[in-house]
Parts: sequence; C-alpha cells; structure tokens
Amino acid sequence: MLIEPRALLSGFEQEEPMSQHHVVVGAGPVGRHVAAHLAERGEQVTVVTRSGRDTGTAGVTHLALDASDADALTRVTQGARALYNCANPGDYTQWERTWPPLATALLTAAERSGAVLAITGNLYPYGPTSGPMHEGLPDAATDHKGVLRARMWRDALEAHRAGRLRTVEVRASDYVGTGVGQNGHVTRVLPDALRGKGVWMLGRTDLPHTFTDVLDVARTLVAAADDPGSHGRTWMVPSNPPVSQTRALTDVLAAAGRPPVTVHRLPTGAMRALGLVSPMLREIADMGYQWTAPYVVDDRAAREHFGIEPTPWDEVCRRTADVA
Repeated sequence: MLIEPRALLSGFEQEEPMSQHHVVVGAGPVGRHVAAHLAERGEQVTVVTRSGRDTGTAGVTHLALDASDADALTRVTQGARALYNCANPGDYTQWERTWPPLATALLTAAERSGAVLAITGNLYPYGPTSGPMHEGLPDAATDHKGVLRARMWRDALEAHRAGRLRTVEVRASDYVGTGVGQNGHVTRVLPDALRGKGVWMLGRTDLPHTFTDVLDVARTLVAAADDPGSHGRTWMVPSNPPVSQTRALTDVLAAAGRPPVTVHRLPTGAMRALGLVSPMLREIADMGYQWTAPYVVDDRAAREHFGIEPTPWDEVCRRTADVA
C-alpha cells in the first residue's frame, strides 16, 4: 500500500511514545560526536558508513551501507526519530559526483520514513560576504562548491515546505576540536607544529576567522533535530569569538605545552598556480576568499533559540591538541 508523505508525517508526529532510534550517516568528527551525544542520553543509535567503521562509542550500532542507495537507507531509517546527514565525501575534488546521489537518497529516506532530516552544513552557500555571516543572508555563492551546497539545502527546504518531510540545517565554520585531523585548517598543520616545524597556512594568517568546535556542531545539530520549532530553516552553530589562523594555532600549541612556530602564508595566487598540477589545491584556491578577508559568524539567533553556548576556547584548544 502506498502511503502519502503528508499522511506519513502526520502519523509520525502523533506517535507515542516518540521513537528513540536515530540514524547517523557518516563517522567523521561530527558523526562520531553526534553518536556519542545521543548515546549518552540513552538513545538507540545506528551509524551508517560504507565500511561499517566503528566510532568507538559503546552501545552504538555500526552498519556498512552505501547511503546513496535510497532503498537501503530507507530500510534502516524506518521508525527512526531523526536521520542525521554527517557525511563528508572523502575526495574533496569529486563533490559533483558524490554529493547529488547521496543528498537525494537522504531526502528520499526522510520522506519515506518520516524521520527528521538534520543536515550538517557549512558556510559555502553564502560565498564572499562583506560582514559577519548570519541566517538572514541569501545563499549567493557562485563557486561550484558553494552552488552545490546551496542547491542541496534548497531541495531539502522545498520538500519541507511542500509537507513531504521535516528538515533543518546547522552551518558551521572551520572545524577545531577532537578528531578533526585533515578536516581542519589548524589541525592539518598541527602534527608538524607539535614537532616544532614551521607550517604553511592559507591566505592571510592575521585576519579574524571563526573556528567551530565539532562538539558544538553535534550539540546544535541534535538540538535542532529535537525541536520542531527550529525546522525549515538554517542555524549558525554557536562558536567562540574569531581569532586569526596564527593565533588559533598558537593557542592550541600552548594548550599542549609547546611554543609557537613560524607560520608561512600561502597566497591565493600561489594556490592557483600550484592548482595547475594539484587538483586539491585548485579546489582550495576556489574557496580562497575565505582567507583574504575577515570570515566571521554571527550566531546570536542560535544561542538565543537553543540556549547553547560554545565550548570555552581554552577547552577547545586542549581537545584540539590531543591528537594521540
């Protein structure tokens, strides 16, 4: 029997008691923190990855599954309270190939199952801005990655407004915190810096830049999924006051009891030149505007709505420095 999406959602909203099952797609730094946060609340959590990778969190089920297979993802998500998109396609140069089928499958699974689709977003959709980024800004990016992420959110929002599913997206700036590794501009250079070596960082290293703790991304994402009043829009993840790249790295080193290191800057022009032979640097150069002007988030709306404050910067630095 075919169930109409609106009827399915209506029945889900009235279900008592509310399902305690949550499905997390992705076991990167955000996915692991979301799974751990939910498990600490006593929820039933299934983490879905291609490999079935273990997050190391007790009580969490890990499932090997291709999340771009809408039918398979729907089967896992049936009866779930929320479906969390914490995926991070491994090849940064292949987003146009990997993201569309995955995003479509997530929308399909959420629509069929009635689970809230909670999306881990970023700031790419805004493109270059002349002031702090906030939820009222239009998605005006013209680079291909920003256009892609904006389209993904637009598709989800249109489905939400049509009553086919419920969704919400939280947007974070560059990651710091536990387990970020190569997913962060500070943590990418941290291993060399901890050995006392000079490092290269992108663009201007002296400009204010917002950095977001992955733990706070997870806390905000779960809070947004839980709160029906937050659905149908984007939210900024509460983050600490902006600091320069050099300051962020120096603070993390200090938390590890290490002295500052020399920070060299890699200008956007140099990235573009090197991009002629390096696809990765070519992609990074396209986003170079993030490092040539202040890149700052205004998160007041989320702080007021969810009552969430960012993890104190000193603690963030200590957790970022723990790379063992």
